[in-house]
Amino acid sequence: MLSVAEASARILADVRPLSVERVALLDAAGRVLATPVVSPLTIPAWDNAAMDGYAVRGDDIAGASAESPVTLTVIESVAAGAFPSQPVRPGTAVRIMTGAPIPPGADTVVRVEDTDGGTAQVTIRSTRDLRRNVRGRGEDIARGTVVLERGTPIGAAQIGVLASVGASSVDVYRRPRVAFLGSGDEIVDLDRFNEAIDGRKVVTSNSYTLHAMIRTAGGEPVNLGVARDDPADLRERLERAAGCDLVITSAGISAGEADYIRAVLAEMGVELTVWKVRMRPGAPLGFGWLRDMPWLGLPGNPVSTMVTFELFARPMLRRMLGHTLLFRRAVPVTLEEPVSIGARLTHFLRAIVTVRDDGTMTARLTGPQGSGILTSMARANALLVVPEDRQQVPAGEVLHAILLTDDAYLTNQFSL
Repeated sequence: MLSVAEASARILADVRPLSVERVALLDAAGRVLATPVVSPLTIPAWDNAAMDGYAVRGDDIAGASAESPVTLTVIESVAAGAFPSQPVRPGTAVRIMTGAPIPPGADTVVRVEDTDGGTAQVTIRSTRDLRRNVRGRGEDIARGTVVLERGTPIGAAQIGVLASVGASSVDVYRRPRVAFLGSGDEIVDLDRFNEAIDGRKVVTSNSYTLHAMIRTAGGEPVNLGVARDDPADLRERLERAAGCDLVITSAGISAGEADYIRAVLAEMGVELTVWKVRMRPGAPLGFGWLRDMPWLGLPGNPVSTMVTFELFARPMLRRMLGHTLLFRRAVPVTLEEPVSIGARLTHFLRAIVTVRDDGTMTARLTGPQGSGILTSMARANALLVVPEDRQQVPAGEVLHAILLTDDAYLTNQFSL
């Protein structure tokens, strides 16, 4: 069996970013920029006021204080969006608003709080703003410079920059269309929930978790339904994945009598490059190429499905989306309780990580760790990684955890 790192490397070896499409600016949030963006203008286009106040010559207020204030003549007021009509000369000031252009001759904006707020004359009582509060022309962006490089993930700040330079639409990598299916005669969808109530069937929770995980990772889910334990039905559903960028199956890849996926895929020309991984949960993992589309076979137990999706499918989708940072970073955590594992496999245990006041992290398990206990994932904010050679780890020891959410860093009150 392959190690987790070996399996990941094989799976990602031939996965590439998808083709490029142009989208409207507001549709680009959460995407990755596929073409560098060059600014056609300088920002700001002129020296401007960083706050409301008075534009003055620094030399005129050099000795100002509460005991010895300086009084200047106000020659005009300039609002944001307007332009000054005359320069600031010795003994004069311009009343100015934030963002308004600095008049020629001025090198200082005195905040209004340090003045009497006069309109014909202004009295200045402090020099703390001497030669300050002026935003220089081009201090943010110079015309002709690349403001965002190819491969930049687009968030709110990037949207703002793109709007500032007039990019009403941008080139981004296409979202991957991800086909997925479950399998098993015992599995039904929610429209047959009464059979689950009667104890005759099991609801396909994997179809819903996969749909949610694909969408959260940036993909477009394509649900192929639940296949019967029948090779013909499996093949027909897999054929319907044509035109997608990735197909994911859950269940049906073990060595059971009714596990047909491996045989069906072999008939369709898939050569497996990954088959079983030294991990728990999730050891029965398959990967190969169905014509020019990657196939990832996840185990059927609900927790196994979610853990293997996190470790293997999510990085694939991120690469297809154009990201270069594919994996969540594992962070050191101190165990709040002893942990033991049985098989000599790398274990990924569902855990709750807490950040202490000093910034260090602790971890405790969510409870029983069976691969069918989906509530253990619902309670977890991390996967605690237990190496295969650490079968008994006492409380107080340090292991690593993969944070699944930012919950560990959230608090119910502002703190520094």
